[in-house]
Amino acid sequence: MNKIIYLFSIAILFLNGCNSVPHYSLSGMIDGSDSIMFYLQKREAGKTVIFDSALSKKGLFTMKGGSVNYPQLVQLVAGNSRKRVAFYLENSEINASGTLDSLFNTRFTGSKTQNEYDALLLLNKPLSDKYSKVYLDYQVAKRTNKPETVPILEARIDSIQKALIDIQKKYVSDHPKSYIVPSVLVSLSYDLNPEELEGLISGLDTSIVSLPQMKSLAERLKVMKLVEVGQKAPDFTLNDPAGKQVSLSSKTGQKLLLIDFWASWCNPCRQENPNVVKVYSEFHKKGFDVIGVSLDHNKDEWVKAISDDKLTWTHVFDQAGEAAKLYAVYSIPSNFLTDDKGVIIGRNLRGEDLYKKVKEILGK
Repeated sequence: MNKIIYLFSIAILFLNGCNSVPHYSLSGMIDGSDSIMFYLQKREAGKTVIFDSALSKKGLFTMKGGSVNYPQLVQLVAGNSRKRVAFYLENSEINASGTLDSLFNTRFTGSKTQNEYDALLLLNKPLSDKYSKVYLDYQVAKRTNKPETVPILEARIDSIQKALIDIQKKYVSDHPKSYIVPSVLVSLSYDLNPEELEGLISGLDTSIVSLPQMKSLAERLKVMKLVEVGQKAPDFTLNDPAGKQVSLSSKTGQKLLLIDFWASWCNPCRQENPNVVKVYSEFHKKGFDVIGVSLDHNKDEWVKAISDDKLTWTHVFDQAGEAAKLYAVYSIPSNFLTDDKGVIIGRNLRGEDLYKKVKEILGK
């Protein structure tokens, strides 16, 4: 009898042990999603992979039994549509509530990391709302041809952006163990120089530094250091619209050369193009030149945009992203200003900043 009790106790312990294995549970209530297959996706080794799924019934679905090694940003995707929402998944009981038509507004509860992310968004909200309003005013001023208000609005936009960056930098410094920090740092890496970025990383807990996203950021940081101000611009060779190969080194020698990464589908790029045209028109004869590096997917759309925007300088097609990778360009518009020796003397100069820099050197 004692042996039976002992064996039964072992079985209970074994079952309890199985149940105590960390796992996540995602329960969803998405109105309007009857018979919709929902997928969980994440980035892995540079690719998007599906790692869980569930079919909704009258808006309800559940995903159970899986586990993640650490809290990570994933996407909940509705079927084969473009409807999706990002959230932080961790080994806990998470609930999602929303509607299919506005899946991006889905609310998630039960994830401590998601709560941290929501708190950061709330902290940013007053400035984000202000930015949206000023940017809308800026677009109206550009569209209605009010040149006297454009520089004022650009200055306000820059000021708000700097304030938002300061909030994020402080968050990273104050939360060295937070799992949302890697995503915040990736966002900041578009605006900070390598030294600032490296300084923030140095203050993080080792548990965060060892994450795959941070390792990718460290590799990117190495490339960023090679293209910061004071470094020689790396050479590349790409085809122009006629299929003729053009190297960056063949353009070096001008007093100033702007390496301009853009694409026809990029609205901020198209809005910036008139500013570059203005600088080119005024200073080209004094030694300013541009090489446009397109990240377009469609050659015809690229060529049409060159014509529509009256971009009369040299253009090359970086469809595979080779030059972009060489320059650590992960968002556009992005540019690098070089001197007559091919040394980088400015980065991401836009609007009045580009005009002032070029005028400072060539306008004397």
